[in-house]
Amino acid sequence: MAIACGVDFGTSNSTVGWVRPGHPVMLRLEDGKATLPSVVFFNADDDEVTYGRAALAEYLAGYEGRLMRSMKSLLGTSLIDGQTEVGGRALPFRMLLAQFIGELKRRAERSAGREFTSAVFGRPVHFIDDSKENDQLAEDTLAEVARSVGFKDIAFQFEPIAAAFDYESQIDREELVLIADIGGGTSDFSLVRLSPERAKQAERRDDILANGGVHIGGTDFDKYLSLSSVMPLLGYGSRLRNNSEVPSSYFFNLATWHTINQVYTKKMWTQLSDLLRDSAEQEKLGRLQRLIDERAGHWLAMKAEEGKIALSADPLVQLDLDRLAPPVTLELNRAQFDGAIDHLVGSIETTVLNLLRDANVKPQDVDTVFFTGGSSGVRLLRERIGALVPSARKVEGDLFGSIGAGLALDAVRKFG
Repeated sequence: MAIACGVDFGTSNSTVGWVRPGHPVMLRLEDGKATLPSVVFFNADDDEVTYGRAALAEYLAGYEGRLMRSMKSLLGTSLIDGQTEVGGRALPFRMLLAQFIGELKRRAERSAGREFTSAVFGRPVHFIDDSKENDQLAEDTLAEVARSVGFKDIAFQFEPIAAAFDYESQIDREELVLIADIGGGTSDFSLVRLSPERAKQAERRDDILANGGVHIGGTDFDKYLSLSSVMPLLGYGSRLRNNSEVPSSYFFNLATWHTINQVYTKKMWTQLSDLLRDSAEQEKLGRLQRLIDERAGHWLAMKAEEGKIALSADPLVQLDLDRLAPPVTLELNRAQFDGAIDHLVGSIETTVLNLLRDANVKPQDVDTVFFTGGSSGVRLLRERIGALVPSARKVEGDLFGSIGAGLALDAVRKFG
């Protein structure tokens, strides 16, 4: 029985893994499920804080309060030292992260029936692109927050390497594997030699041929689907009477998880009221104003996410936007979605090509592509990554559990 756990604090979902003989690795965190959505809701009506699915349910039920999601995206940015207003009080973002990670720890301990003071935390290959200083700051901040809630011994492992360890536990021969971990906030890749024999070694540095990543993930796909298909219903791209375009900042903030709350300020309300008077398409901006009045921005973001997930299976999807006034049923099509995210997928392709170049590996030498992460189901992304290594076998792991399971295996190596 391991003394340490593996913690996958994700942009959209979080998990905790713990290795113990005869039991599943993933601990149950909410309603018998291994995932806890990375969501906090400050319920003003009941003056309480809820987490995960319960937080989403209370928000969608119409309780007054503040919903916070995509908190991981704060790490390494200047926002981490800022604060937000909750119930008339200032809440530092560092404290917000500590509240969620503390709750994650408590739930894992209840599920395991024991305390955890040692853990391996997952981290993306790059928290922040093109800044080693801010990337290290992000890791240091996460370690500081973890210590503040009771973790004493903390190690880090790249999330795609953790996924590799999970896949390695399932194979019976040596393979050269491209790990594709497409999460909520980042797309991370590792090229690793795996085998049952290599799994017995404590030091695996020589088996890792290259790591790479880019700060693009599922929330970015949600954003551009929303901008291309949903936001035009609210006035994105519309004109004022002087023929100038309505400023796009309102729509970008509303389509981006960690900036949604910025549209609820009094300053924003005043600006929108002025724009509504001058709008050439008042019905659309009226919808926007009513949506903000009802603080339904997170509901709209969840509907965009719902549409993205549905388009992974079907080329045409009907999205019921019943909280708009008047209600709208919007038809989404995969071709439009593919066009909206093409530039993002292109950046991810470049990351994979650079990874192969850095490792001096030819595409035909890759045996397997192992897909994990909740956003790896996006059809265009999977097809384009697969096309880069056409002879490789395509394997889908546990989209939400592979990283946590691999971190738990790494915790055994690091802490016993």
